[in-house]
Amino acid sequence: MIKVLIQVGRGHTGRRIYNEHTLEYLHTGPGRHPYPYPYGFIPGTRTDDGACVDCYIITHKPLKAGSIIECEPMGLLEQHEGDEIDHKILAVLPGEHVELDQEVVETLRNFIYTIFSSAPVSSIKIGELLPREQALQHIKEHLET
Repeated sequence: MIKVLIQVGRGHTGRRIYNEHTLEYLHTGPGRHPYPYPYGFIPGTRTDDGACVDCYIITHKPLKAGSIIECEPMGLLEQHEGDEIDHKILAVLPGEHVELDQEVVETLRNFIYTIFSSAPVSSIKIGELLPREQALQHIKEHLET
């Protein structure tokens, strides 16, 4: 199980921004496109760009921004922003049976390409959905010590 701080709930556009070290709420950033799934980060992790590992929770339940939710990592969605790796953990709530199928991947791929279409990133590429073991390894590799 992992804990995820929810930055934006499913169907919402404004993403809450936190100091990822202290978890202090800073402000809500504007958004134009509703998130297909709740989105946040895994406190206590740190990627090469200094941010925490990102996570989508694949559920239709309303999860409130600002809450910390326990969930189970199920997959790792490859994402490259220019030369940087910014893979996303895909997780599910305990007791929920969710299949990480092509529909989920396409929903996320379309959403990510849409939100980056107006961003100043040189390129964005969404790759494969990797299995649970690689999601767990990605989290382990980025745990703060």
